[in-house]
Amino acid sequence: MSAEGERKTETIPEWKQVEVDDIVEMIESYDSVGVVNIAGIPSRQLQDMRRDLHGSAELRVSRNTLLVRALEEVDSGLEDLTEHVAGQVGLIGTNSNPFSLYQELEASKTPAPIGAGEIAPNDIVVPAGDTGVDPGPFVGELQSIGADARIQEGSIQVLSDSTVLSAGEEVSQELANVLNELGIEPKEVGLDLRGVFSDGVLFAPEELEIDIEEYEADISAAASGAFNLSVNAGYPTAETVPTMLQSASGDAKSLALNAAIEDPEVVPDLISKADGQLRALAAAIDDPDALPEELQDVEPAAAEEQADEQTEDTASEDDADDAEADDEAEDDDDDEDAGDALGAMF
Repeated sequence: MSAEGERKTETIPEWKQVEVDDIVEMIESYDSVGVVNIAGIPSRQLQDMRRDLHGSAELRVSRNTLLVRALEEVDSGLEDLTEHVAGQVGLIGTNSNPFSLYQELEASKTPAPIGAGEIAPNDIVVPAGDTGVDPGPFVGELQSIGADARIQEGSIQVLSDSTVLSAGEEVSQELANVLNELGIEPKEVGLDLRGVFSDGVLFAPEELEIDIEEYEADISAAASGAFNLSVNAGYPTAETVPTMLQSASGDAKSLALNAAIEDPEVVPDLISKADGQLRALAAAIDDPDALPEELQDVEPAAAEEQADEQTEDTASEDDADDAEADDEAEDDDDDEDAGDALGAMF
């Protein structure tokens, strides 16, 4: 029998089996399950985090061996998460997608002081400004850690932003004391997602770390590009038809103007265009009598109104002609009906 078979068939205490069953039930009740690092988080702060997650996610902390056993019992690919179960960890379950879970955990992190012996997660900088500390030995402590500190105007001041430790280096006791005195908290405390399993896929944290604003901008740009492509290619969709009709209407009107097509909707613009050309020509001639007398005291806007009135008069005449034509057509119909009647009689 293999070692794996022996491990799965070995008898475990009842309380452990109950704990495993509870973890399995928790795992199976969520769409996404992940492993989070909880190392360095004080118990009280961990309880606060668990309370803040209530309603959106559930955090379960137990012995690593029991977490591994539960993940293996569920199977369905979740056993891949066991590689992340090392050190101080817990399981987190949620019905949100992995990206939302990652964003929520990152947003919940809070600044915290760093202790001696810890590794700096990023460059530690003492900012320029008044420390608020009275002149004394503290200025020497600042200088000893590499800060550009001086006594000025009755207090200890840092003259410029000073990087006192680079990322990845170990924090000394002296630096930890100075940072604590200044109230500088260079690290963040929170639940670090090591991996999350959802819809048959195991996601690493770096795959979930996306810039939401940049992602939205990319989607917006893609949608805009698709819209322009549809309009320019003449491919009608529910979203682009109004724009295409408006563009076609504009092109038709531009064509009518350039070709001097006397369409009722274009005549006012044709007259306005002709009026503008006439006035420009008269101005170029530099002769006060070049402009016809009837237009000399008429502003361009008034000329447009006259064009509109002329169009309305033309439309009225057209309506009258149409009415007369209709009357003639009716008379013709009456004659035809009379002929039909006579034919029926004979």
